[in-house]
Amino acid sequence: MLTGTDAVRIVPGGLTRVAMKEGSLVVNSSQGGGTKDTWVLDD
Repeated sequence: MLTGTDAVRIVPGGLTRVAMKEGSLVVNSSQGGGTKDTWVLDD
């Protein structure tokens, strides 16, 4: 979702869970994982 002074737009995309440490498989945010924005460029 993008917000501006005069409009709100819903755009395709979301969040992807990721391991923040290189080589780690942990994506749980309480155990050191995180999220990154995910953009859909073409359907």
